[in-house]
Amino acid sequence: MSAYRWKSFAEDEDRPEKPRRYGVTEIRGPHYSLFNRSLLVDLFESMGQFVDGLKFSGGSHSLMPKSFIKEVTSVAHDHDVYVSTGDWAEHLLRKGPSSFREYVEDCKELGFDTIELNVGSLEITEETLLRFVRLIKSGGLRAKPHFTVKFNKSDVPKGGDRAYGACVIPEPRSSEFVEDVDLLIRRAERCLEAGADMIMIDADDVCRHADTVRADIIAKVIGRLGLEKTMFEASDAQTSEWFIKCYGPKVNLFVDHSQIMELECLRGRNLGKDHASVLSSSYFL
Repeated sequence: MSAYRWKSFAEDEDRPEKPRRYGVTEIRGPHYSLFNRSLLVDLFESMGQFVDGLKFSGGSHSLMPKSFIKEVTSVAHDHDVYVSTGDWAEHLLRKGPSSFREYVEDCKELGFDTIELNVGSLEITEETLLRFVRLIKSGGLRAKPHFTVKFNKSDVPKGGDRAYGACVIPEPRSSEFVEDVDLLIRRAERCLEAGADMIMIDADDVCRHADTVRADIIAKVIGRLGLEKTMFEASDAQTSEWFIKCYGPKVNLFVDHSQIMELECLRGRNLGKDHASVLSSSYFL
């Protein structure tokens, strides 16, 4: 009898079947590359059990016919995949105070399940942000506030070998804005109290590359908000591996659609970056 078998979500070290509250994989939709219905169908039919959400990044849905968006959301729902707007609401506020309520209704009519609020680009007061979260929830959709963590790049030591005791010439401090992480967490906590379903952390400066990960900041965010309520953007496979190794398969990650299979391999049985243990695992590759 063959020793190979397809993945089972009943394994103790992995997470449950969809719909999942943790171990969520959200993928980037049309943005850097064009999607069509056939591509989405092929993707979901081959790897749909590993995909929990689809996000229209960068306001890409604003450039598409409504008929196509409805088709995409319908295909996603057929495979138990939720659909998120990505960060686009900030472009509507200039239309007036009632524009956001209309936006929520439009998103619901198009088949979106989640509205993402980019806190950095919205440039609104905390009370207005909380009001938007409540409006989304009252409209029957899920709310996902999107926070960005920034810090001085000079805080991250450069890699490379050097002789023990060698003089290291200090670099000038970066003039970048340094985010108060505790303040960010408190704002996120208030959003969760107002009904937000999950907090998206765009840790671009924190974990763009695995060798510059600010583990202390990630640990503080997860420690205060919890794994189930946070999602991190993993910009490459090494960063995904870092998150899985540190926090296990239950961490929620946002990745490009091209990373689905590699991420799923990392989530189960500690396969590692070279998938050395794959022959003894529950995967057929």
